[in-house]
Amino acid sequence: MRPTDVSDPAYFHKVVDCQWACPAHTPVPEYIRLIAQGRYGDAYMINWVSNVFPGILGRTCDRPCEPACRRGRVEEENLAKPEPVAICRLKRVAADHKGDVRARMPQSEPRNGKRVACVGAGPASLTVARDLAPLGYHVTVFDGEAKAGGFMWTQIPRFRLPESVIDEETGYITDMPHVQFVSGQRIESMKALLAEDYDAVFAGCGAPRGRDLQIPGRKEAADAIHIGIDWLASVSFGHVKSVKPRVIVLGGGNTAMDCCRSARRLGSSDVKVIVRSGFDEMKASPWEKEDAMHEGIPIINNHVPKAFVHEGGKLTGMSFEVVEAVYDDKGRRSLKPTGEPDVFFPCDQVLVAVGQENAFPWIERDAGIEFDKWGLPVLDEKTLQSTRANVFFGGDAAFGPKNIITAVAHGHEAAVSIDRFLQGEDVAQRPPPQTTLVSQKMGIHEWSYDNAVSEDARFKVPWAKAEAALASIKVEVELGFDAATAWRETQRCLNCDVQTQFTQKLCIECDACVDICPTDCITFTANGGEADLRTRLKAPSTNLAQALYVSGELKTGRVLVKDEDVCLHCGLCAERCPTGAWDMQKFFLEMTHAGPGCRDEQAVAEVLA
Repeated sequence: MRPTDVSDPAYFHKVVDCQWACPAHTPVPEYIRLIAQGRYGDAYMINWVSNVFPGILGRTCDRPCEPACRRGRVEEENLAKPEPVAICRLKRVAADHKGDVRARMPQSEPRNGKRVACVGAGPASLTVARDLAPLGYHVTVFDGEAKAGGFMWTQIPRFRLPESVIDEETGYITDMPHVQFVSGQRIESMKALLAEDYDAVFAGCGAPRGRDLQIPGRKEAADAIHIGIDWLASVSFGHVKSVKPRVIVLGGGNTAMDCCRSARRLGSSDVKVIVRSGFDEMKASPWEKEDAMHEGIPIINNHVPKAFVHEGGKLTGMSFEVVEAVYDDKGRRSLKPTGEPDVFFPCDQVLVAVGQENAFPWIERDAGIEFDKWGLPVLDEKTLQSTRANVFFGGDAAFGPKNIITAVAHGHEAAVSIDRFLQGEDVAQRPPPQTTLVSQKMGIHEWSYDNAVSEDARFKVPWAKAEAALASIKVEVELGFDAATAWRETQRCLNCDVQTQFTQKLCIECDACVDICPTDCITFTANGGEADLRTRLKAPSTNLAQALYVSGELKTGRVLVKDEDVCLHCGLCAERCPTGAWDMQKFFLEMTHAGPGCRDEQAVAEVLA
């Protein structure tokens, strides 16, 4: 293999698995260390720069960072159920303990004469406003509802996300100079909006339409059948305050989990979730399923709805066909009937949560914006620019329903695009993120970070008492870590952003690093192809998704190979090395945001001149 090019910012970024997996690339180990130091405000602001809504996401994020956490990989041989660091819950700790941070919000430059309209006040639009307003752009955010937040406000139940948290974090943005929040005004025409002389328009209107289920009995029993996202909005607005005794929720996503848990709190004594797929194939996050079952809600899998059963228009139940998953030789799944008799479940009410789809009735098809066969706008995947140059999309409106953190990431990218577009620069040119590598060495055996590896299992977050939590739709279930428990959880972090850096010319091939490595991830061996090398390491490397760190040829003709998959970043190799060939260097990545840092150097120089 060729020597690893560690000058490529993407190399060490990928090694920090949690940050790499986060759509907004939040510097996870950095803010966890700040929490460990009791610097909650600093930890919050690190989050705020990248993910914008730390308190909201600390309660509701889909947590793509946690399955990627190195802690789970290195523990898999030691624990029956290896657990990642509680990254999401630590984010909430920063939000809960931060104090007043308004004085730390960015100061706004004078208005630059450019006007941007954002349609919808969800996470994507608010991120665009957050990034552009401090630069002097006047950003008008339109929404049909009375408050900002989009589906964070209308569809996430208050027992998961208190209204006060939404108001606080959306308020940081809507209260910015140059941001105008226009509530209660739904945009009905893109052409009319463009005629108002906005320099750019961002569509962050979400995926507002829930899919229906057209099977026999749907029309006759319509009064007792509700679309999940619409029903959740009605609950949020206080229009729905009770449910029937027996409720069936159809669907296996997070919306279905919110529906069933809400129905339980509104008085249903018999709530069931019934899903077409198997349990492991459900789209709901594992913790969402666990929370529902913890509250006594059964999840019935491999049942396909056949009919809404009714008597004289009154719903009495549903019938289902029992199926099983069958896979072809290419791994593609299909659902095949088992041949068992259909199953009948009595119910008084059904909540349909089988997916969402985009709807753009307000965008005229002659407005210069092309749509694909699925009704989604034709976009550049990186820039989020539509076929009309001054119109951009993001969040669920761009590529279909995802999650909050993806919407935030879209908002950042769209803001970069809008800024470059309005500065007359090529939108497709994306400046690389800023990265630094700084040695953590303070003495011969002393480092500026805690490199001891905790053996603690993941700490449990406390819950409100069941009788209180289930009695009200507004009582928050998860109470969050206290400061002491949060500190203990921070110690489980392996500091993956503190990288092992090898200086080839200093190595004397004494093998001291090999002897001291607790995971056998370091090997001195003859060079070869990657597939060959992976089999000849001290501990064979089977995870092809993780890189090998390979040196150039050493004096003996061998090369050093380190398996990034199981390295603990403990620093023992650097402590043991007698020549200083190994060093521990903190890698910090800051994504490119709208502003001078995203613009062409020549253009910035001309402005400054």
